[in-house]
Amino acid sequence: MRRSFAVALERYGYEVRVAEDGLAGLEAFREHDFDLLILDVMLPGLDGIGLCRRVRENSLVPVLMMSARGDGLDVVAGLEAGADDYVVKPVETYVLVARIRSLLRRATYSPGPRSAPGPGGDRPADEDVLEFGDLRIDTAGMEVFVAGLPVALTPTELKLLLEFAARPGVVLERHALLRDVWEYGWDGDSRVVDLCVQRLRRKLGRDRIETVRGFGYKLRR
Repeated sequence: MRRSFAVALERYGYEVRVAEDGLAGLEAFREHDFDLLILDVMLPGLDGIGLCRRVRENSLVPVLMMSARGDGLDVVAGLEAGADDYVVKPVETYVLVARIRSLLRRATYSPGPRSAPGPGGDRPADEDVLEFGDLRIDTAGMEVFVAGLPVALTPTELKLLLEFAARPGVVLERHALLRDVWEYGWDGDSRVVDLCVQRLRRKLGRDRIETVRGFGYKLRR
């Protein structure tokens, strides 16, 4: 399966490096600069979830998790470990490529200037800076600060936050976020949204993003 995926992705123009187990994958990750990682949950030695956690200790590289289970336990564990998205085996090559392209677009995402109310509510902020209390988002530098301290976000987390920041106080439905952030053209698994919001809350503050039960989420003004 590893060889067949590598050959298929090379046909799409990607340069692919493979590792036969988690420890070999970790060594390859430390020795090379990758644009994206595809991790199988069921890797020998160090499994994909453990490898994802090790990667997230010092890298924000996009991670696509691959799972064979249908009960969703591995999916949840992988997303909680910091994966950006997942596919379930068996997976068609065109589906895998679509998820890869979406992740790579997020990694190079650059929004246009947006404005937001200033602390007083009627004074516009700098066109490249969004401020919500002690949360500051520099859309030009693609940097986020809380109480003046920088916060490291994955490309997916950053794009999700920018979606909320573009419409503060407006409820965004999960399926709309799947479409706009994850680029699902069909109904995807809303757990990816829920778990990414949880990760954002851990990094930005638990009360920053409000759950509106039965509808979705909104960024507090």
